[in-house]
Amino acid sequence: MSGLTPGFQGRRRIESDRVPPGQYLTEDFPVLSAGPTPSIDIAEWTFTVVAETGERHAWDWDQFAALAQETRTVDIHCVTRWSKLDTTWRGVSVDTLLAEVETAADFAVVHSFDGYTTNVPLDDIIDGQAWVVTEYEGEPLAAEHGGPARFLLPHLYFWKSAKWVSGITLHDEDNPGFWERAGYHDYGDPWLEQRYQSGW
Repeated sequence: MSGLTPGFQGRRRIESDRVPPGQYLTEDFPVLSAGPTPSIDIAEWTFTVVAETGERHAWDWDQFAALAQETRTVDIHCVTRWSKLDTTWRGVSVDTLLAEVETAADFAVVHSFDGYTTNVPLDDIIDGQAWVVTEYEGEPLAAEHGGPARFLLPHLYFWKSAKWVSGITLHDEDNPGFWERAGYHDYGDPWLEQRYQSGW
């Protein structure tokens, strides 16, 4: 896929207990994508959760907007080495989306409208750790940042926070996503600098 923006160079590193090793702080919000920004009509937008049994739960835009909404302020960390502190988002907790789902799965795959996927352990997206967000800093989420809705998983590198999100599938086994199959780390903990698979 074309259009990937390379990492940034020459930024001043900041010593902080909120900035992982090898990261620099930015006041901007860099736009990094593996391809073109899709155009998504909210009249046709749906979000679907599919359990490992095939059980499906789906919400259209209005149904999703009617779910309990949460506002969270979090720090985010990109694998290209920028970090941005105190970003504020509003959306629906994954706990809310999974409330009626019966599952014994250990893993999840997050899916996007452009075909992008990323994998995460199920334990990392429950208990108030992840959201599907539709607002950033009090405004509807811009398309270049993943609007109308993106995944938000702030404790892992930001490629795990998939843009243009369309659903979550639950699995008994791990299923690497787009960047993980391309050599990025399967988990992606910024505090351990888990940027790439071993050997990179």
